[in-house]
Amino acid sequence: MMACCGGCLCCQCCCNEGETRTPEELTILGETREDEDEILPRKDYESLDYDRCINEPFLEVLEGLDNKKARRYEAIKWILVFAIGVSTGLTGLFVDFFVWLFTQLKFSLVGQSVEECSENGCLALSLLELLALNMVFVFISSVLVLIEPVAAGSGIPEIKSYLNGVKIPGIVRLRTFICKVTGVLFAVAGGLFVGKEGPMIHSGAIVGAGLPQFQSITFKKIRFHFPYFRSDRDKRDFVSAGAAAGVAAAFGAPIGGTLFSLEEGSSFWNQALTWKVLFCSMSATFTLNFFRSGINFNKWGSFQLPGLLNFGEFKCVDGDKTCHLWTAVDLAFFVLMGVAGGLLGALFNCINKRLAKYRMRNVHPKARFIRLLESLLVCMVTTLVIFVASVTLGECRDLVSTNNNTSTQGSVNEEVNSTIRRFFCYNNTYNDMATLFFNPQEVAIHQLFHQNATFSPVTLLLFFVLYFFLSCWTYGVSVPSGLFVPSLLCGASLGRLVANVLKINFHMQIYSGTFALIGAAAFLGGVVRMTISLTVILIESTNEITYGLPIMITLMVAKWTGDFFNKGIYDIHIHLKGVPLLEWETEVEMDKLTASDIMEPNLTYVYPHTRIQSLVSILRTTVYHAFPVVTENRDNEKEFMKGNILISNNIRFKVQHDMYCSSIELQRFDHKMVHVPYPNLYPDQSPSEEWTLEERFRPLTFHGLILRSQLVNLLIRGVCYAENQSSASQPRLSHSEMTEDYPRFPDIHDLDLALLNPRMIVDVTPYMNPCPYTVSPNTCVSQVFNLFRTMGLRHLPVVNAVGEIVGIITRHNLTHEFLVAKLRQHYITI
Repeated sequence: MMACCGGCLCCQCCCNEGETRTPEELTILGETREDEDEILPRKDYESLDYDRCINEPFLEVLEGLDNKKARRYEAIKWILVFAIGVSTGLTGLFVDFFVWLFTQLKFSLVGQSVEECSENGCLALSLLELLALNMVFVFISSVLVLIEPVAAGSGIPEIKSYLNGVKIPGIVRLRTFICKVTGVLFAVAGGLFVGKEGPMIHSGAIVGAGLPQFQSITFKKIRFHFPYFRSDRDKRDFVSAGAAAGVAAAFGAPIGGTLFSLEEGSSFWNQALTWKVLFCSMSATFTLNFFRSGINFNKWGSFQLPGLLNFGEFKCVDGDKTCHLWTAVDLAFFVLMGVAGGLLGALFNCINKRLAKYRMRNVHPKARFIRLLESLLVCMVTTLVIFVASVTLGECRDLVSTNNNTSTQGSVNEEVNSTIRRFFCYNNTYNDMATLFFNPQEVAIHQLFHQNATFSPVTLLLFFVLYFFLSCWTYGVSVPSGLFVPSLLCGASLGRLVANVLKINFHMQIYSGTFALIGAAAFLGGVVRMTISLTVILIESTNEITYGLPIMITLMVAKWTGDFFNKGIYDIHIHLKGVPLLEWETEVEMDKLTASDIMEPNLTYVYPHTRIQSLVSILRTTVYHAFPVVTENRDNEKEFMKGNILISNNIRFKVQHDMYCSSIELQRFDHKMVHVPYPNLYPDQSPSEEWTLEERFRPLTFHGLILRSQLVNLLIRGVCYAENQSSASQPRLSHSEMTEDYPRFPDIHDLDLALLNPRMIVDVTPYMNPCPYTVSPNTCVSQVFNLFRTMGLRHLPVVNAVGEIVGIITRHNLTHEFLVAKLRQHYITI
């Protein structure tokens, strides 16, 4: 690769000293100028391989698999899915219990201090108590993120990328799980405007990835011999189930969790996986429900608390004929609220994106303790705002009696009224601002949904503005942080404000809780841009199916409005990380390109029988993760060279005689400088720079694909034979031996060359994939894209009509930025 870049620069100088690369060429090469604002997909992210490798060891496993073993294998998978759901539910229980414990301790101490100091004039002491407790909690959370940086944020962008087929380093490790779970409970207890629902999704995904492996990289002693599910395919399915279980545990929404895993991540899906994911989500929901109901109400088996966040029951008071949850007239206001939610969500995402870029350039490159200081700064400002706003900006509102309510509705109101704050308010009144700020976020949402008394419009507006900017600033600091609950709380305050205005100024008979719910849905939809899964999650959280239509309409309008300005918050952070995410489909105009336009013609390949010294040289001098296995098609060599036009595999390469630098041949392909490959290798040859151009471009018949990890495994285990022996004498590896080191396969630099004879030969044919998916050079891009994404591929060889490989397509060749650059090149050419 360095030689390629050096050759390009040298040739550039020989041709035109003043020439610079165009933005399109920079995009294709995966580079960008420092003064440009655009962030391009990074090429150091690996892809997961969802496609099975149908080699001889795998076929041997299939031959020994009868119906009894197949049923046992399927039963083990169902047991593991159930265990993932139960473990995720218990994780949610752990987080919820300690968040409740720390929050109750903090608010009880500070609340009592405020009540006493309001008479004695020592509010500064109460502020110092609150500030000390919050900063200690946030300090612990931020230190855990410094130990494992991947634990920062919600984890949803990373899990979405993983389910899309991108391998994010460290994202599903046990150490990440410990730091995530412990860090989020301290971040929430520390008073930051973050939620625990997003990290629950990440935690569930980690449980899904790690539990079926029965081993840990963090703790080396945790290692059991379990030969099943040792592939990216199985692991990705379990991660889908774990992520869905995390959503189900967070919101008590098993169906919504299943749809979330389908909508937000997984590119490959089937009926059996849907059933397993739903079962896993149900297991998580009812495990958490069983224990929370038993602990909180001492009624084991009653199942009264389905999720960490539950919106309560929306119900009119019996006997009130004028009360209705919503009417057809209200739909017009819901649409307007959807537009407002989309606009505010777009503004939120825009501000947060600029903050994230600022952190990437000015905070992250510096020492780690700078991130810790930023977290403490955010905590200090948030605590000051909460305290000052509660003491000085709140209004005293009258409590509403619940004597005339039914028992069910009355119990809800009694629970809501028990969490009010009376700071500086007397005679059966309460402080509305303190009631929202000096309670856990879930309680504040309940207040906005179910509190009969009105909140002051000024209080609601101030609360929304303060919460909007502080939650936007907080999302991205070095603590585990979710965005669902802060977004719901922001939107609920806005919806309650609209309800108050309609009630007071226009004297409309509306249900305030419905408008608060629709406002929460509008703002959350404008931020995250989810539609199907979020609709179902909100319906399941309210346990009210009649809200289906208004929620769906509001989320659709919010998404359409927000998409006019920018992407969802998770897609923005995926883009900022440079992850090569594949969207659901390509744009229509991309079909002007074909596979030959976007493929990588610069191939490094191996022969079926190759010397060890050649394999070691290839593996140590390249960074590719797969190599085509080829033989030379000598019948076509006579027609190979014709004048100055080199015709190979249906692709034209114009030979530039005046361009060469050092001993590296360069060709110009569609205005792009590429490095001409050497054809790897006869068993008795090593790479040579003295080959002629004809020797470098021999027609090559494609036989299969072999991965780097497989080649390294063969070398480390000494799978080879001598020159005077037959390839049948080569040792054979079983499928379990080939996958034993998954997911951390050994590196080529771990190989002790002193133990190997470089003249020995390796027969790779039993271990290669002889039947990978392939496409023709003339296949349109949309077909290539759909095949690659739907089947979860890692490499897609391009093979012509006579079976010769002409290039290879990877994930980076299908990213939006790469396709746009190639399309611009196409327009320039024509």
